[in-house]
Amino acid sequence: MDYILDEMKDTDWDQVAAIYTEGISTKIATFQNSTPSWEEWNNGHNKECRLVARKGDKILGWAALSPVSSRCVYAGVAELSIYISPECRGQKVGTELLSGLIRLSEENGYWTLQSGIIRENIASLNLHKKCGFREIGYREKLGMMDNGKWHDVVLVERRSNKVGN
Repeated sequence: MDYILDEMKDTDWDQVAAIYTEGISTKIATFQNSTPSWEEWNNGHNKECRLVARKGDKILGWAALSPVSSRCVYAGVAELSIYISPECRGQKVGTELLSGLIRLSEENGYWTLQSGIIRENIASLNLHKKCGFREIGYREKLGMMDNGKWHDVVLVERRSNKVGN
């Protein structure tokens, strides 16, 4: 598959939002039940670490960081989100995006990336492990979907070997 990793632009939002909406519909990618507006999403994510996989005018997937705290001691720690278009899953787009986001995060001084992954999302757990994340625990029955089903969330993190040592 021929694509590039590129900075996410505000003009990408419609496609980014569509991929996010597809993730929401799986009921194992997020507890979010509706797609936020661009303004809401933009305000909740770090400006310097947002990537898309782009093939021509088409967005294949995206990855971004959001702060875990406003306290200065946590400036190098971020929560990551990654979503891949259904037709591109299993084609290494996720691996390339996550690896690119790790590089970009380190260039911007992040020493720890973390994520909470719904236990049933095996593909995401495997992707994170492949890219150097380790499981640090889980939170039991953290959230309930609108179908009344409780889900555990597996906590994973990746500590940089280039930043914060």
